[in-house]
Amino acid sequence: MGIFKRLSWFFKQEKKSYMIGVAGLLIVAVLQLIPPRIIGIVVDEIDTNTITQESLTFWLLILASTAVFQYVLRYMWRVRIWGNAAKLEQIVRKQLYDHFTNMDNQFFQKYRTGDLMAHATNDLRGLRMVAGGGILTMADALSVGLTTLLAMVFIVDWRLTLLAIIPLPFLALASRVLGRKLHLRFRDAQAAFSQLNDKVQESIQGIKVIKTFGQEKEDIEEFSVQTDNVVLKNKSVYKIDSLFDPTITFIMGISYFLTILVGGLLISGNEISIGDFVTFINYIGMLVWPMFAIGRLFNIIERGSASYDRIENLLNEDTSIEERQGAIDAPISGELNYAVDSFRYPDDNTEALNSIHFKLEAGGTLGIVGKTGAGKTTILKLLLREYDDYKGKIEYGRYDIRDYTLDALLKHVGYVPQDNYLFSNTIRENIRFADPSLSQEAVEAAAKLADIHADIVDLPEGYDTEVGERGVSLSGGQKQRISIARAILINPELMILDDSLSAVDAKTEESILSGLKKIRTGQTTIIAAHRISSVMHAEEIIVIDSGKIVERGTHNTLLAIDGWYKDMFEQQQLERKIEGGDE
Repeated sequence: MGIFKRLSWFFKQEKKSYMIGVAGLLIVAVLQLIPPRIIGIVVDEIDTNTITQESLTFWLLILASTAVFQYVLRYMWRVRIWGNAAKLEQIVRKQLYDHFTNMDNQFFQKYRTGDLMAHATNDLRGLRMVAGGGILTMADALSVGLTTLLAMVFIVDWRLTLLAIIPLPFLALASRVLGRKLHLRFRDAQAAFSQLNDKVQESIQGIKVIKTFGQEKEDIEEFSVQTDNVVLKNKSVYKIDSLFDPTITFIMGISYFLTILVGGLLISGNEISIGDFVTFINYIGMLVWPMFAIGRLFNIIERGSASYDRIENLLNEDTSIEERQGAIDAPISGELNYAVDSFRYPDDNTEALNSIHFKLEAGGTLGIVGKTGAGKTTILKLLLREYDDYKGKIEYGRYDIRDYTLDALLKHVGYVPQDNYLFSNTIRENIRFADPSLSQEAVEAAAKLADIHADIVDLPEGYDTEVGERGVSLSGGQKQRISIARAILINPELMILDDSLSAVDAKTEESILSGLKKIRTGQTTIIAAHRISSVMHAEEIIVIDSGKIVERGTHNTLLAIDGWYKDMFEQQQLERKIEGGDE
């Protein structure tokens, strides 16, 4: 019953509504005692030949009235109890979603997307059943069971009642043993479902790669293995679950046997009437539901408890990125002073960055180049506060960026990564994602600066074109330029292009950079790239290798040095000439 204690915060919040629902259940339980007693009375009147049309009509009216009242009350408690269950599911789902949006990269590296989706769907269903079916089953079982037992004692015979309840403690013991096993097996089944969710989500997202390499058969086989594992784990759950009903049926059968045996003797001795015996048998029939309900209650509790364990484990995860008390909420502005002495990724002993120091005046442009894996994106991740645990400091306008609120920093940074994410919406809504109220004119102006406007108007539906999931209907260059337009539209104090021109040709790249230079007077820009032409006009260029700055200076200064920058520039120039010759 610990799950009810853990959810006490919600039950207290909805106390009034639950009290009305449970009161309805209690009244229904009392009303259910009336029909068996009326049947017993009618049987006695028939047995003694005293029944009349008037008395029969009276008893039938009582039965009809009881049925109507039960109908109304059942509607009332269902609305209250199941309505509260849906409300709990809504509250916890929102808690999870809010938690997801506040967590850092480490959290999403630890938990896969499919697993998080399973927590927010399948586990919440288990929790909803506790607040709905669990409360209903417990209240109904107790009210029906207690009122029926009292009626059996005071209306019929206490000796029969005592005999009928002798087997019940064995039922409680069996339910507890089975419940513990069910909890462990259901937790494993939920974990298997999460793994299957991961597999489906990953395969759908990577379907193009799977088809390109002809791995459909292998992927289907792996999916079948995961599915078989889910079925196996759920079978182990149902093996325990299926033992509840036979156990209850067996124990209730013993109660019926004892009742018929002793009841027959009492009738023979004229200690109870046939009508009393019929009433008692009906009451035992009414006890069947509370007994089944006990087994069902343990089932619901153990499933809900396992689900809530998984949900709480997520909610108890802390983010490493926190706003300091009294953080600055004014927008970032001024000079950027980047002075990181060293940085290691969590659970990695290798230094990702070492002695990265540079200053960037307001309105200046910095270029960052280097081979793949050199540390370019890591520099930008610290600037975006994806990680805060590093030696040194990063200052914006003489204040450590960790002293700013996240909104003050991130809402004024336009970040365009190489792997651009577009939402399953229209091109227009993707461009004005940060502010859906912006006009079509503003959207088109940003699209023109990103050199994507002409491509958009050539599409059959123009700016109303649906891009599909993750922009699947667009080319890599189109997605990059739409993302650049999205960043331009917020007019950020700091624009960061993280190799976000890699999928466009040299002419388009030059057009975009020229347009940015014109509109971003007085605003700061950082361009990380493999292509030297993307950064050659920057006031300063730094070359990164193994997390360290190995070269720095202007384009001309770096060309005068016989180093990586010069070699890469000459290599790329040669590639451009060859490409031009091929044309």
